[in-house]
Amino acid sequence: MKKKLTLVAFIYAKPECKDELATRLKSLIDLSRSEPGCINYDLHQSSDDPTVFVMYENWYDRSDLDQHFNMPYMQEILKTLPDLLRAPLELHYLDMLSQPS
Repeated sequence: MKKKLTLVAFIYAKPECKDELATRLKSLIDLSRSEPGCINYDLHQSSDDPTVFVMYENWYDRSDLDQHFNMPYMQEILKTLPDLLRAPLELHYLDMLSQPS
């Protein structure tokens, strides 16, 4: 049985780029959710600091996440992120111990 995988990504926008980044991140939601390996794909914005975004994603396995990162829309946003960020992207990979609801 394959392990389900959670990815939590912390994304730190330059203050002057937060709206543009939010728009770009929102554009990924429906595309990502339509991928066969996606369990859920949710975008959050910090209530305390609106320049901090968090992507919370669950995938059926690591190969599904790898395919996700190879999608053209992901490749495109990954190229543009350096101009929008004030700190490096933080990716936390977690093995899911419970079953998705």
